[in-house]
Amino acid sequence: MGDKPNVVIIMADQLRWDALGGEYTPNINQLKEESVTFDRAYCASPLCVPARGAFFTGKYPNVTGSLINPWTPQEKEHGMVRPDHEHWYRLIEEEWDSWHTGKQHLFTEPKLEHSADSKTHWLQLEQRYEAFLKQNGKKKPGGPAFQGLVPELAYGRVTRKRKYSIPTVGRYDEELDFFYDGFILNDSLEAIRGRDRSKPFALNAMFLAPHPPLDIPEPWYSLVKEAKLPDNVGVWADNQSPLQLYNLTGMLGTSYTREEWERIWRVYLGLVALLDHCVGRLVAELKREGLYDNTLIVFASDHGEMLGSHRLWQKMCMYEESVKTPLYIKFPGDFTPAVKQSGELVSSVDVLPTLCDFLGLETPQGVSGVSLMPLITGEQERLARERIFIQFDGNGARSNFQRCVMEGDHKLIADIFKDEIFIELYDLKQDPQEMNNLAFRSDEHGGRIESLLGSLRDYMRSTNDLLDLPENVYERFLGDYAEFQA
Repeated sequence: MGDKPNVVIIMADQLRWDALGGEYTPNINQLKEESVTFDRAYCASPLCVPARGAFFTGKYPNVTGSLINPWTPQEKEHGMVRPDHEHWYRLIEEEWDSWHTGKQHLFTEPKLEHSADSKTHWLQLEQRYEAFLKQNGKKKPGGPAFQGLVPELAYGRVTRKRKYSIPTVGRYDEELDFFYDGFILNDSLEAIRGRDRSKPFALNAMFLAPHPPLDIPEPWYSLVKEAKLPDNVGVWADNQSPLQLYNLTGMLGTSYTREEWERIWRVYLGLVALLDHCVGRLVAELKREGLYDNTLIVFASDHGEMLGSHRLWQKMCMYEESVKTPLYIKFPGDFTPAVKQSGELVSSVDVLPTLCDFLGLETPQGVSGVSLMPLITGEQERLARERIFIQFDGNGARSNFQRCVMEGDHKLIADIFKDEIFIELYDLKQDPQEMNNLAFRSDEHGGRIESLLGSLRDYMRSTNDLLDLPENVYERFLGDYAEFQA
């Protein structure tokens, strides 16, 4: 391929795939037009740390060991990517001038940004942003009014109180430069301008938007006058897992009306528009520096956001709004993809092997994903792989668990809390908003459910999952919950 192209990964945080494409995201829309897009792309876990651990290693959370957000020392062992797993930064920093800006949630021990042998320039958000605000006498977005108290089961036996984001909305009084993503944007622009021009350039721009707090600056706070809500916002679906009420998704999400969600959506979409502004500025700088035409750009999100769908808030569940993600790959000008769009079932663990394939890097051993290049070049119309897997093991502690397998148009979910397991099956083609759980219709769907449960068990065993699914789990589910059917 000759000289190595530049590589830019732009990652949003908690971005609903269906928040893009309208009048408020013109820059991302334009990037999509120039990209190969994957319409059925999914995260490997609907939580920041394990999602990014999977994305940057190409391996499922069970494989890397990064399962939760390890906010306490006691939970640390379940949050870190084990040291024997290769990751994106190590793969590129020898040949590329590698930069990281924004959120740093690829958790390793020692931390990558503190590693003496790392050749990446680490302009991470943590610590630096708060010091920047203090130096300029500015306040941080959010605060106590943007957090709610919930119980969290720690170590599987002890309930502790924790504060997590709630969908409070507010106007942040400072300018964009003092907002999270303005700070990340300025770091990203500085990386482009300050790069080593003797080497190809690599930037990993990890934006925070549209992750809460929904305390955002003008003009974006007032930008969206009306939001059209999907039909499932503010609605608890028939036979939806009641175990979500033990998860903070349900604890915090069920108290809001559809009318309240409409107001929340307007500010969330404003934050998406702010993200779009930042992407536009970054792309414009690449063009100004003469880099854009020879740059591979990946645009993605770590996971989605429920935003009231199924009466749930945040992510941490297996519904489409939480696990489906945008995935756009814009190639350098000297490469012409054979396709512009793919409807294949794709996982975030496929991104790293795809990048390695295109860039001529050796793909690390043991990756869970597959290269998407045969689809992109037209060598294959379908991937040989039949299914993908998604898992959730709790937020700041191993507590609420979910396992998911997707095959064709069907999604099977095992929702687990303490001794209960609730099964859900959805036909995404017929029921894209997942309002009709088919699991109770055993006469029609029992065979498919048992087959998918078998695939899920095989995945869990092969990846050394800390949980298991009993062989009679479906039979037990039908017996336990039959009288409570909607």
